Amino acid sequence: MDYNAYVTEERIEGAEEGRLAGRTVAVKDNISTAGVRTTCGSAMLADYVPPYDATVVERLKEAGATIPGKTNMDEFGMGTTTETSAFGPVENPAAEGYVPGGSSGGSAAVVAAGDADMALGSDTGGSVRCPAAFCGVVGIKPTYGLVSRYGLIAYANSLEQIGPIAPTVEEAAELLEVIAGPDERDATTRDASEALGDGEATAITGDVTDEDGGYDFVSAADGDVDGMEIGVPTELLDGADDAVVEQFWAAIDDLEAAGASYHEVTLPSLEHAVEAYYVIATSEASSNLARFDGVRYGVSGGYDGDWNEAFARAREEGFGPEVKRRVLLGTFALSAGYQDKYYKKAQDARAWVKQDFDEALGAADVLASPTMPVPPLERGESLDDPLQMYLADANTTPVNLANLPAISVPAGETGDDRPVGLQFVGPAFGERAVIRAGSALG
Repeated sequence: MDYNAYVTEERIEGAEEGRLAGRTVAVKDNISTAGVRTTCGSAMLADYVPPYDATVVERLKEAGATIPGKTNMDEFGMGTTTETSAFGPVENPAAEGYVPGGSSGGSAAVVAAGDADMALGSDTGGSVRCPAAFCGVVGIKPTYGLVSRYGLIAYANSLEQIGPIAPTVEEAAELLEVIAGPDERDATTRDASEALGDGEATAITGDVTDEDGGYDFVSAADGDVDGMEIGVPTELLDGADDAVVEQFWAAIDDLEAAGASYHEVTLPSLEHAVEAYYVIATSEASSNLARFDGVRYGVSGGYDGDWNEAFARAREEGFGPEVKRRVLLGTFALSAGYQDKYYKKAQDARAWVKQDFDEALGAADVLASPTMPVPPLERGESLDDPLQMYLADANTTPVNLANLPAISVPAGETGDDRPVGLQFVGPAFGERAVIRAGSALG
């Protein structure tokens, strides 16, 4: 099946030896690769070839991985279906005729199809977890600061993280070990062991580092959830598709049978999380994408004596409808007279979301919900109704607002064979907790 998952198929060889030697790791096309074009799924960057590697790419190559190509994505990461790409939509190998999720749909698709052993995506509001759920694979959104963003072409700096996509939890954890860690070129990165401090390890999480001082996430993928306490936010079940809810509770039953227990929790702030997310994300996008003006980057607007007209033509030609929509929303939210009304309130709501998560995780090892409130959508279904696409992010965006780690693992299928994902959310730098919970299911 031709599912259009790669924008560029060009092999990048890694070191001859290393823990990933002999394995392929596809890379989302908003992560810089020296000498290999990086388009962000946009006509604006159709011919852009970075002069440097992203930190995560350097670490892949040092580990011996082979990068088979750059994967298709929603333009600049803006979308939930991988249908906004300037290079055409991606088909879902796990559910033909349906979208693969977004914006890292190409990365999830190549893993689901078996055309790459693993892949990297980026997650701004669910863009690793959503396609993982829709394609029936595993995706991890790390704690903000665990993985360097150096070389990631920015959409919304305060929200996004690069994360692994793999067929199993153990493989995703292994890839996370390779790419995680502080980077002097990204001041937002932190050392997980230092961030956790002494005494933070529990029987559920374990120590985050191994005896050699490197990160140890793989050993947490042991499926042992005996004694684990799981919180279930009721807000993330309200309004979800019946078939998705059915698979979710079946998975919770499996976890109970393995020794875990659960209780329901309420997070009132989640009522406003999607609105807060889109105000913050579009505001940051408005600022970040201002550099694509046809002079420094992107297609030329053809200067004819009026720079404003030239800039306008470059952006009209280079950006697709969804990017234009989000840049306009963000510019409005930051404009004089509206910044306090929208952007400041969104930041206040973000603090409330984080507070609610922290309180809920004080009484639970992890929180669990459906990754997506709906199964994979039919291709073309949401393009005429962007609001439907935005609301589909209701279960994933709060995690990015709170800067917490989360994993999506397969949790069965609907009656018409569409994959359903289950999401576990942990405390900051609690990757081992979500990996342990996820490994009990996949």
